[in-house]
Amino acid sequence: MSDDLGLFSEQDVHHDERPRGAKAAARSKRRRKKTILWVVVALILVVGGGGAYYGYQVLSGIGSYEDFPGAGEADVVVEVKDGDLVSAIANTLKEQGVVASARAFIEAGKENTGLTAIQPGFYLMKTKMSGQTAVDRMTDPKAKVVPLEVKGGNVLHDITSPDGKSVTKGILSMLADASCAELDGVKKCVTAQELRDAADNADAAALGIPDWAQVDFARAPKENRLEGLITRGLYHLKPGASAPELIKSVIETSNARLQGYGIPAGTKNTGFRPYEVLTIASLIEKEGLEKDFGKISRVIYKRLSVDQELQFDSTVNYKLDRPIVTTSDEDRDRSGPYNTYKNKGLTPTPIGSPSREAIAAAISPEQGPWQYFVKCQKDGTSCFSDNLDEHNRLADKAREEGVF
Repeated sequence: MSDDLGLFSEQDVHHDERPRGAKAAARSKRRRKKTILWVVVALILVVGGGGAYYGYQVLSGIGSYEDFPGAGEADVVVEVKDGDLVSAIANTLKEQGVVASARAFIEAGKENTGLTAIQPGFYLMKTKMSGQTAVDRMTDPKAKVVPLEVKGGNVLHDITSPDGKSVTKGILSMLADASCAELDGVKKCVTAQELRDAADNADAAALGIPDWAQVDFARAPKENRLEGLITRGLYHLKPGASAPELIKSVIETSNARLQGYGIPAGTKNTGFRPYEVLTIASLIEKEGLEKDFGKISRVIYKRLSVDQELQFDSTVNYKLDRPIVTTSDEDRDRSGPYNTYKNKGLTPTPIGSPSREAIAAAISPEQGPWQYFVKCQKDGTSCFSDNLDEHNRLADKAREEGVF
């Protein structure tokens, strides 16, 4: 057996017939090789162990420990992204000069259970905060910038009540309110008018309009071209951003949600373009309760297939900025592209923000023969029929019962 590295005793090696001097030289050579081997092994262990420790520090986000002594200096906005762990938040704070080291934040928060419950969004922090102060601030609800909440059916512009005594804020006004934040003692807001100007005049790229909507966006009436592209949900806004930047962040967030809801990918078998499906979803949202969405969608598809006017009061009231269910003969006689009593087909744009449920119904309408529906219960429930005589009977009954 060969033992060039000298790892075996002489008893384990076969008898060597070489002269004594040659054997001594061979033993000396083996000892040198053995020494070199163990030096190499030791180096591997040291370097490997050091690399593992360094890797642990990097992966855990701990690193060296330095800490600022004070409560902070200048205001700074920090973003927590969806899925951020405590280590990621700590590194963000370090990068933006909030804490001296990620480890200072992590160590200070070990006993704070609220740290693992931090939600995505923007937080108002200060530079040069101690780790403990930063933890306390991040877990204080007052530090989080209140997000914009868009509900199903919300529209871009303000709506005045029929008696003229109250105004329901539209998405742009709500966005203006949500943009406000106090930085270094100065309250900064983007005005609703600045947002309207950007919505009406900025180009598609500046506003983050998705590819599948750009053709319809370009030919829509200016004041309505963003309608429906902001779906229901919460939107986190960065304080200090300009009007186009705020709109772009909202549109991009909405577009990501729409993709998850099936627009544009899920619209291929509907017979309509993605933007048209979004418009159908907005009509569904406005015309009934969620439990009736699938049937309302079927009515829309049916009427469009037979070239019948949709005849929806919601489309007429959209241009009149009125939050009511019915319309008068005078209202329905008004001309304009949103009057579905006068025009066949879909409206030029959506008429409000659609929810996930309305989009699902627009992509996959419920199977059935229905061509008509009317609100027949005071809670908003609709009754459906496949012929005009039955529809008129249901409508008369609803009027008698004071439904509308």
